[in-house]
Amino acid sequence: MLGPFRSTTNLPADEALAIHNQRSVIIDGIGVGIVNGIATFLSVFLARLGASPLLVGLLTSMPALTGLLLAIPVGRMLERQSNPVPWYSRARIWVQASYAFTGILPFIIPLEYVPLAIIAIWAIATIPQTIVNITFTVVMGAAAGPNRRQQLMSWRWSTLGAASALSVAGAGWVLNHYESAFPINYQVVFILSFVGGMLSFLFSSRISIPPTAPPTEHKRGIRALLSESTAMFRETPAFARFISASFIFNCGLWMAMPLFPLYWVRVMQASDFSIGLINTVNSGVLLIAYFFWARISSQKGNLPVLFASTIALALYPFLTGMTQSVGIIIVLAALAGFIGAGKDLVFFDIALGTMPKDRVASYVALQQLTGYVATLAMPLIGTWIADRFDYHIALFIAAGLRLSGVVLLYLLKIGRTTT
Repeated sequence: MLGPFRSTTNLPADEALAIHNQRSVIIDGIGVGIVNGIATFLSVFLARLGASPLLVGLLTSMPALTGLLLAIPVGRMLERQSNPVPWYSRARIWVQASYAFTGILPFIIPLEYVPLAIIAIWAIATIPQTIVNITFTVVMGAAAGPNRRQQLMSWRWSTLGAASALSVAGAGWVLNHYESAFPINYQVVFILSFVGGMLSFLFSSRISIPPTAPPTEHKRGIRALLSESTAMFRETPAFARFISASFIFNCGLWMAMPLFPLYWVRVMQASDFSIGLINTVNSGVLLIAYFFWARISSQKGNLPVLFASTIALALYPFLTGMTQSVGIIIVLAALAGFIGAGKDLVFFDIALGTMPKDRVASYVALQQLTGYVATLAMPLIGTWIADRFDYHIALFIAAGLRLSGVVLLYLLKIGRTTT
């Protein structure tokens, strides 16, 4: 891979464009990382405002409901665009601006209504978020090409992780140092996150990818949509197998997502500083994790990385539920962040490798659709189990689902066949 910050003077046009894209993708990732670091405190903010587990679960599930309704239409719409980059950058800035809106809310409405208002803001934000989720894979895959996408994504996600770690550490310090100023401490942190959003927008809009020819016009109507989606699975068996196995694994991932901050706050009674430290190490290890896994994947292939990462991630919620020690949780979070980087890279690469090159947007939309089913249902199921029974039980069930997904990845020969 060309150095992303190498001078483009006197370089051939294609090499100069490659470096330009690499630089834009990486700096966009830094901006996203700044916002993502602060975003880890959104569910914590809700919990400290007294929001119910159901509301915290909704924060995770709402994007899935919108995606479930809009993923296929948005994918079809994007497939007709010769350049999806403006859709990616503009939708991204609207999502990131929602954190600033969240910070403004307590200034304008009574505090007891803030949790519901936050949910309303993020319900609206799910529309541009659906566009971001689909265009991200399309734009990043096109910006890098099949031979460089793992390397470029390792650069992006590593720097994103570093930015996120610094952001969450700084936010955690501010929140803890000015704890007595609640909720103003949270408001200031959320409003300042918009700096990262603007950085992301400025550089993501500079990404340049080859224009694509619009496909044949799709038939309209629900029946045609279902028929075409079924045909896509039937025509690409490798894609269908990957989606089936990853769906079960993702059910376990999303079930545990809202459980972790709730467990830290309500079972462990962790401070904002401790939660910030947990998230800092989880993100900070990404600075080296993506480079490590990209190197292993290039040398050994995707298969060892696929199973090493998914098996380890399956154990994470189980081990979390076995302890109430902040020190142990910090170690587990670091390991989960490091190992999760391998899963991200190989899932991204395997998924794109199963999609027809001329229909990536529609296939990404179909992949997102199945993911949204898990994202919609599982956080609500997880928080319901935690509220009705016990947080430990909910975490153990999430671990069991992840292990079931690993078994399915093996049985369906994911990473071992391309047909």
